[in-house]
Amino acid sequence: MKVLIYGAGSVGLGVGSCLIKSGAHVCLIARSGTVEALRRGGLLRTGIFGRFFHEPGSFSVFQSLGEVQNQTFDFILVCTKSFDSAVSAEDLSGYPEIFTDDTKIVLCQNGWGNAEKFAAFFPKQRVYSARVITGFERHKPNEVEITVHADAIHIGSLFGCDISCMKPLAAAIAEEGIPCAVVSDIEKDLWAKMLYNCALNPLGAILEVSYSGLAENPHSRELMNHIVAEAFAVMSAAGFKTHWPSAQDFLKVFYEKIVPDTARHKSSTLQDIAAGKKTEIDALTGEVLILATKYKIEVPYNRTIYEIIKFIENKAK
Repeated sequence: MKVLIYGAGSVGLGVGSCLIKSGAHVCLIARSGTVEALRRGGLLRTGIFGRFFHEPGSFSVFQSLGEVQNQTFDFILVCTKSFDSAVSAEDLSGYPEIFTDDTKIVLCQNGWGNAEKFAAFFPKQRVYSARVITGFERHKPNEVEITVHADAIHIGSLFGCDISCMKPLAAAIAEEGIPCAVVSDIEKDLWAKMLYNCALNPLGAILEVSYSGLAENPHSRELMNHIVAEAFAVMSAAGFKTHWPSAQDFLKVFYEKIVPDTARHKSSTLQDIAAGKKTEIDALTGEVLILATKYKIEVPYNRTIYEIIKFIENKAK
């Protein structure tokens, strides 16, 4: 199996480690500092699924697609931030030589709307989506720790395409580290994660606390209840579905199961702000606001949270 990891951040390194260990030929596309660190020091993965070290040379790593010569791939895993989706899709589309007729693109990203951006550059039967609800923290450019895990990685198609082709990829990831499965209802999974992320990510960043800190405090809990209720109403109005019939049904599982399983994790939004980086708020709460405007639904809690994160981003600049 030949796999290209496009975006060697924490998720890319974490999933890539599983695939390297499975014996897959793995090639990573990363920023210059990460390329240098991986080539010099190898890749170290630690955390709840064990410690694995991959020697330099046991995988390939490049700074750009232009450096990848005479190679085609079975799977291309896009692990960039969601705000880079359109740019990533355009970049990949400029290198048709790395694709075979059967190459599949798997989007391992937060938020909603990523698949549509890739479908603007590729046939829909190439584009698949993954729901990742595992916590990764990157301590050094070539080191990643898996800190928390709420559920298996799920891979599927938002466009009704054949999903059997994803089974070898899911098996390789699952056998060598992170549980992973192919599912027929990935839309429900992605919206479940949207509800989870919209409740936890921006509020955790604003208040600078972990997920358990949000769930244990009655004031932040009240805010999350309203955020989820608004996002669920927008999702339903837009004709999308998740695994629960109501916001209250989701919140019960959210507080009793999902948050406890990821209690120690600090949101990627908080990590991005602390590092002075752009956040993914537009693919999370921003997508809720776009749909709310389209379907004429008032979402004051989500709108307020969004504007606060935007203020923090601009202040950091």
